[in-house]
Amino acid sequence: MSGLRSGTASPVPVSAVLTDIEGTTTSIAFVKDVLFPFAERSLDGFLDAHADDPEVVACLTAVRRAAGAGEDPRAALRRWMAEDAKFGPLKTLQGLMWRAGYASGEITGHLWPDVAPCLRAWARAGIGLNVYSSGSVAAQKLIFGHSVAGDLTGLFGGFFDTAMGGKREAASYAAIAERLALPSDDILFLSDVAEELDAAKTAGYATCQLVRSEDGTVASGRHPQAADFPGVAVAFGLPVPRLSQGEAA
Repeated sequence: MSGLRSGTASPVPVSAVLTDIEGTTTSIAFVKDVLFPFAERSLDGFLDAHADDPEVVACLTAVRRAAGAGEDPRAALRRWMAEDAKFGPLKTLQGLMWRAGYASGEITGHLWPDVAPCLRAWARAGIGLNVYSSGSVAAQKLIFGHSVAGDLTGLFGGFFDTAMGGKREAASYAAIAERLALPSDDILFLSDVAEELDAAKTAGYATCQLVRSEDGTVASGRHPQAADFPGVAVAFGLPVPRLSQGEAA
């Protein structure tokens, strides 16, 4: 495992971390096997129960504009769900449905056991923590707010979604650095997706690919890589928490 930038001989100090969620802090299976099916099952009942809610009305208006000619909005939403389309109104509706599931206790946000101890240690050390995911900001806060490790939202200073731009576009990362009022090279971006890391690196970020065997992630060879968050910490000179036996499993 290498945690060094190409051509350097020591870890690169960073003052902030920007992390992806799916495949990075959270298993891909949780999103695909728990969250997405829950939203699909809940769609009709949720829309029936909340048809007059302004946020739902706005989403459905946008869906009708974007759907194919004569396509039923609910059919369009199901089609986009199956395609995992990165369409803002769909993501908003999914977030609203997940919020209901978290509130009822039907859903608990998955985190890999190594994630929360590292996030807490980094926050205590003054490292700024931020999230950038294709899921809506509301959905991000739900995963971390109702996680298996408790409510972690207070650890984060910023939550960003594709309103900042696509995750494979360097301009998105430049915009986030500007929003954080930090030089790009002070920020470490964590993701399992090489193309996202490519874009962040182009914007001047330090990068690290999370290669979690449980998710079947394939190392790109283009970025430093780590198998877990303690590996990231060692590679980039961040605090490494002492994990309990359960957390280390």
